Amino acid sequence: MRKLKLIIRREFLAKVKNKSFIMMTFLSPLLMVSIGFLVFFLSKKNDEKIKKVAYVDESKLFTKTDFKDAKSYHFEDFTLLGIKEAKRKVEDGDYDGVVYIPENKGLEELAKSITFYSKESPNNSLIERLENTIELKFKNLKLTSFGIDLNQIEASKIVTEIKMYNFSGEKSSKLINWLKIGVGGIAGYLLMMFVIIYGSSVMRSVIEEKTTRIIEVIVSSVKPFQLMLGKIIGNATAGLLQFFIWGILLLIISMIASSVFGVSMSEVQTAKINPAQLDAISKEASADKVQLLIQEIFRLPLVTLFILFIFYFLGGYFLYSALFAAVGAAVDSETDTQQFMLPIMLPLILGVYVGFATVISDPHGTIPTIFSMIPFTSPIVMLMRVPFGVPWYEIAISMALLLFTFVFMVWMAAKIYRVGILMYGKKPGYKDLYKWLKYKG
Repeated sequence: MRKLKLIIRREFLAKVKNKSFIMMTFLSPLLMVSIGFLVFFLSKKNDEKIKKVAYVDESKLFTKTDFKDAKSYHFEDFTLLGIKEAKRKVEDGDYDGVVYIPENKGLEELAKSITFYSKESPNNSLIERLENTIELKFKNLKLTSFGIDLNQIEASKIVTEIKMYNFSGEKSSKLINWLKIGVGGIAGYLLMMFVIIYGSSVMRSVIEEKTTRIIEVIVSSVKPFQLMLGKIIGNATAGLLQFFIWGILLLIISMIASSVFGVSMSEVQTAKINPAQLDAISKEASADKVQLLIQEIFRLPLVTLFILFIFYFLGGYFLYSALFAAVGAAVDSETDTQQFMLPIMLPLILGVYVGFATVISDPHGTIPTIFSMIPFTSPIVMLMRVPFGVPWYEIAISMALLLFTFVFMVWMAAKIYRVGILMYGKKPGYKDLYKWLKYKG
């Protein structure tokens, strides 16, 4: 145990005293916040540009009330100019394009003959807006031709808002689901990045010591298993320290930037939400529901979420770091690691894709439940499911499988490590790794 502590301390100090580690610890939050505010600033500037669109209506079906100006759209009637003159004027002027509606030969035929001309490929949102405008007009004309009163249809619309309660009678909110998705998604993504960054760091550390032959001196007094485990834990503690500092600095920088530039973090988050989500959120953006959301957040089992986050965060890192260390011990240079990296990275990538594809739509479905049990994907998928509430027995099974697999993989990786760290001058294959696993002694 004393030797293991010394190895952990050595790896930790070697990591935190590195100049690049210190620089990135303090520069990364600044860069992340700067990029975030830059994206927000650019998106705001992009939204401020008004798209000017002309239309030529030879069908005489449309009026100015049909092509209404909006915040980002301005429509001009060029019907009197004709399509040829309108196209020339639009091409020479500051227009995004011109919509040509030919003569009315029946709504079905007319709907298939409408054309949009532009100098460059048009924005999808612009085309969708035009299509919706024209489809609505044609629909109303069709209903009128059937003798249906449009005013009665409009009067028949009823807005329905379903109130949400849990079985204990406490009121809930749709916003909490977006909060849970955000928490779970960020946790899963952070784990993947943590594994890639610090797992690779363990691998490079092993390769460096192996190529400089320092490893031969170290293993004369320390067991390979202790050396490998010490490297993994030492790098993990350095990584957690860096993440902790990043969290504090991100909070401070965000608060300063918000006050200086007059941009609130809620605005930045709203800018990243798609229109469908924004519409749902805007309906609930009242003082009552903001207070309800705050109450819902504090009703979450925050302590449990934090404990499970730490467990799966460290469990996933330890599991994959053992594999990274074994790869580092098996090769002589970083360029030789490529053939072994794909099998390690695939479960990580699969976990992220499965998490975002299935947990968001149905966190308690069969697929996310199965992948939250598989040890190689459970750290990511289970972290995404936890905010939605997972039965205790599923968490217990997932944790037990992760622990068992971690111990088993460390044992296997140590056997590869034990032989690989003393092998030079040969690129090992999967057959060699299998032989190393069978070595005794």
